[in-house]
Amino acid sequence: MRNSHYFTIAEHNICINFTDGQKNAMELLPSFCQFSTNAPQEELLFTLTIDDTLSPRKDKTLVRKFDTGNGDTIVYQLSDGGYQYVIRDTHGRDCCLLISNRTFNECQCALNGDWTMRSFGLNDALMLIYAFAGAYHHTMLIHASCIKYGAWGFPFTAKSGTGKSTHTALWMKYIDGAELLNDDNPIIRIINNKAYIYGSPWSGKTPCYRNVKTQLAAITTICRAPENSIQKLGPVQAFASLLPACSSMMWDSDIHNFLCDDLTQLIEKTPIYTLHCLPNEEAAQLCYKTIVP
Repeated sequence: MRNSHYFTIAEHNICINFTDGQKNAMELLPSFCQFSTNAPQEELLFTLTIDDTLSPRKDKTLVRKFDTGNGDTIVYQLSDGGYQYVIRDTHGRDCCLLISNRTFNECQCALNGDWTMRSFGLNDALMLIYAFAGAYHHTMLIHASCIKYGAWGFPFTAKSGTGKSTHTALWMKYIDGAELLNDDNPIIRIINNKAYIYGSPWSGKTPCYRNVKTQLAAITTICRAPENSIQKLGPVQAFASLLPACSSMMWDSDIHNFLCDDLTQLIEKTPIYTLHCLPNEEAAQLCYKTIVP
């Protein structure tokens, strides 16, 4: 028997099935509460079934091992074109075994360990599945801290530790009406030739899980500098700036090509900036005056 739960995230519907008689339940996903919905009539972006009896596949080839910042993830390609992932935490413990089909719309996972390990493994698996299934539907998970100001969304990207959250905090302190939409992984969609940005259940260390949609106004990359300045980027610079901020699999040609096509469309519709700045009010005011329509 399965216990099914449905969610709408950035207007995509997903289903999470918990296998009865196991340690797993919705309590592992407190950040998903705002996104809960009834069983939808529309097509599902993906279904994930959590079953701790799931065994690793043997027909696999190692693709790569990479550090997510929260631990290591090991990726294998399966003989049928699908993928197998082993998600580990910062202590090197196996938290989740994830197996997906080629397009990530049908997935299974097994969780391991205590509540913290299971919650971490399940959240990471869901974020990964969403990003890669979304690639087939003009949907991008972007590593950014995002401000909502009026009817517009303003994501700020940067290398980890550079100060995305610091800059958005300056907006909220000094720009009247600025509010946080998401602090780590908002979602961008292109719908009918317009770009929108959404809150998500994944917001890093800041508990900001808002089921909100707003039109995307501009994207800004933050670079630390001894003085404040801002520059609008040309198409090639903009592409190079945005690509590292988007969740993708460079080794999967379909997913990577979909992302590149979507970024090209996004750059045609959306101004992209680089803000060279100090962590001060002047930087927030300069950015505000430049990028707000």
